[in-house]
Amino acid sequence: MSRIAFYAPLKSPHHPVASGERTIARNLMTALQRPDCDVDLVSEFRPLDMTGDAAVQAAFLAEADQIAAQLIAQGGWDAWVSYHCYYKAPDLLGPVVSKALGIPYVLIESSRASKRLGGPWDAFEQRVEVACDAADVLFHFIARDAVALERDLRPHQRLISLAPFLGREDLPAVATPSGPVILMTGMMRKGAKLASYQVAAEAMSQLEGAWLVEIAGDGPMRDAVAELMAPFGDRVRFLGALDAEGMAAAYGRARAFFWPGVDEAFGMVYLEAQAHGVPVVAQDRAGVNEVVEGGGLSTIDAPEALAQALSRLLNDDAHHAARAKAARAHIAERHLIGAARSTVWEALFPLIPEAT
Repeated sequence: MSRIAFYAPLKSPHHPVASGERTIARNLMTALQRPDCDVDLVSEFRPLDMTGDAAVQAAFLAEADQIAAQLIAQGGWDAWVSYHCYYKAPDLLGPVVSKALGIPYVLIESSRASKRLGGPWDAFEQRVEVACDAADVLFHFIARDAVALERDLRPHQRLISLAPFLGREDLPAVATPSGPVILMTGMMRKGAKLASYQVAAEAMSQLEGAWLVEIAGDGPMRDAVAELMAPFGDRVRFLGALDAEGMAAAYGRARAFFWPGVDEAFGMVYLEAQAHGVPVVAQDRAGVNEVVEGGGLSTIDAPEALAQALSRLLNDDAHHAARAKAARAHIAERHLIGAARSTVWEALFPLIPEAT
């Protein structure tokens, strides 16, 4: 029986706040699990510095040394896999522990940001560089993340594309909308998420005919989102934060899923919506355009195009049916856990021969 050490420095699979980050970490642990291989979540240490504070980074580095020493003493793993390593939350454990134990080290979704060297996040970016250099295999979810990794790839390393995926083997029940319901979902916080709500409101102001928007989500900027949606009155319904069952019910009611996708890495919600046969309308942004079936993408800074795409889904039954079918086929072909498991283990088998 083989054992894999799994670690997610940005957000543990057990983090109390739901997010795409947490979902991906959980899905990766499931994809790694095999009858002949156990997966251990070895630490929930979260070295996150959002502000670029050298003292904070120094404290995390010192704490990481202590945790790494404990893990080295514990040992017993055949490989170490870390998910998401970047300059605000680097992997401070995996490179150290894997080297000391003499086991393979694998990084999933890591990004180099050499422009951060010498700046407020210098100490953390240095550790990102160390991690990227130490990895035997580097997996990337989207094309833009591969650019810097490929540029600095070492002779011993493999760089592999891993399509973002849902943590399920097959498609869920198809949505059966009974009205012109548009579903949106996104954390209500400053920055890119609020910017997506702002873009959505601009597009909604140009919608004509009958429609209803349901918004799943919550967060510190809820009042700001409510203010953006106030002009639409009872055409907007706030659902609050939903669990998996609640989200499945919301997808089941929706005729369209709308999320502009400002600065999204790719967006797990797009995968979930399409799996349910809910056509997506989003901006044509890097990352988003790698997971959304092509018919749903609109030009950036063109709210009228988003409104037109939504109107057509709401009012053209033949178009809606074709998009819904294409969305489910897109997910079935590339974005279920079976495909991800095959991709990951094709790379791991040569590193862990006893797991074959």
